[in-house]
Amino acid sequence: MSTHCQLTGARPGFGNNVSHSHRRTSRRFDPNIQSKRYWLPGEGRYVRLRLSARAVKTVDAIGVEAAVARIRARGVKV
Repeated sequence: MSTHCQLTGARPGFGNNVSHSHRRTSRRFDPNIQSKRYWLPGEGRYVRLRLSARAVKTVDAIGVEAAVARIRARGVKV
């Protein structure tokens, strides 16, 4: 399963590991993706969202209804 956030759209970043001798090898910076289940009162059901840790805090601040509306506005099926 791809490592991207449904709310913020955060995806892996790419860069280099730089050793002490300054040799560079490729690496990935993965977002901290968590699977979290929320009760959606407007639809009377639970939804399972794949969110970054930052997006979980955003959902806590704005509410699950507004967060799901933003996710649907991005064209993601919930």
